[in-house]
Amino acid sequence: MKEYYKNPKATAEILKEDGWLLTGDMAEERDGFIYLVDRAKDVIITGGENLYPVQIEDYLRANPAVKDVAVIGLPDQRLGEIAAAIISVREGASLTEDEVNEFCLGLPRYKRPRKIIFAEVPRNPTGKIEKPKLRATYGATALVAQQNGL
Repeated sequence: MKEYYKNPKATAEILKEDGWLLTGDMAEERDGFIYLVDRAKDVIITGGENLYPVQIEDYLRANPAVKDVAVIGLPDQRLGEIAAAIISVREGASLTEDEVNEFCLGLPRYKRPRKIIFAEVPRNPTGKIEKPKLRATYGATALVAQQNGL
C-alpha cells in the first residue's frame, strides 16, 4: 500500500518509516499457527484482562435465538471497561437477559458480558459491524480514543 487516498494523516498513522504497515489486527500463535483474533481498537480491557469481542460474539452466535450480535466495551469505574453484548433476536424467537447469562456460563467468567442490550446490530453495506456507531450510541467513544492515545 502506498497511501490512503487524499488522507496523509491516516497514512502517517499506519505507515512507519521503517516500511512497516500497521494494520491494527491482533493475532495469537497456537500450535505453530497464527490466528487473527480481533482489531486492536476493539479489544476490551476489563480488570487487567484483554477480551477479544469476536470470540464472545462467535460464542453467542451459537445460541439459536440470536440473529446477530456485537460486543463492545463500556466504561466502568471499577474495572475500566466491561463487555456489553448488543443482541438482535431471531424473528419468532424470544430471549431474556437471564437466558443469555445462563447460556454464557460456558464462557470463562471474565469473558462473560456484564451488560446485555437487545437491539439491532448495525452493519455497513459490506456486512461489517459498525462498532463506532455502537460506541457512539452507548457512550463508549471516549474509551477507544483514550486507548489509542488521541
